[in-house]
Amino acid sequence: MSATVRTRPYSLANALAVVGDYWSLLVLQEVLFGVRRFNRIRANTGIRPNVLAVRLRKLVEHGVLSKELYEAQPPRYEYTLTEAGRELQPVLLALTEWGQRHAPRAQLPTERRHDCGAALHPRTARGT
Repeated sequence: MSATVRTRPYSLANALAVVGDYWSLLVLQEVLFGVRRFNRIRANTGIRPNVLAVRLRKLVEHGVLSKELYEAQPPRYEYTLTEAGRELQPVLLALTEWGQRHAPRAQLPTERRHDCGAALHPRTARGT
């Protein structure tokens, strides 16, 4: 799907066509947290099985997730982030922080940490 504004390509619309819905973002967050199997993603998010199947298929088709067989009978799969999926981590971190500041609800803050243990906080940086 490609959207345009007059004659200029609109990259944000193209990105949103792939990952810009509520469930897809929650699925990606779960996979970033290390949850890779259908039933665990479903349990953690509350998503209906048919909706989850559609979101996972779309994310795989667009190269955001990869699908790997872990059990043959019946066939069961794990979902892992591709390079494109890993590149979404700063976007998800930024949305999470924005939500904690501007759309708070009665929930505990979600804090992500780097491998070294430091808290991750997205920031915009200017190139030199």
